[in-house]
Amino acid sequence: MKKFRVEWSRAASTDLLNIIDYISEDSTPAAINIFEKIRSKCETLTQSPERGRIVLELKEYGISSYHEIIVKPWRIIYRISDNKIYVLAVIDSRRNIEDILIERFLE
Repeated sequence: MKKFRVEWSRAASTDLLNIIDYISEDSTPAAINIFEKIRSKCETLTQSPERGRIVLELKEYGISSYHEIIVKPWRIIYRISDNKIYVLAVIDSRRNIEDILIERFLE
């Protein structure tokens, strides 16, 4: 079985830090918990990265190379290339993510 390695883009790292900073304003333990959940969920991709669904908003534009996994309410968007998984964004699913995705991935 092929083993993959997870790498975080600068944008995704910034997304995660912003989420953690926001949550920590109310509760540091909750922020740490969310951080650990998101990071560990991403690490599970090393075994079977194809299990994430294709990002529907991008699929509508004919782009099927981006996948996502969910840690409610966040969508973790990534791309698989060779033996690497590039985490590209961590977006709150309660926001209008189509605009965010188009801005990040189509321009």
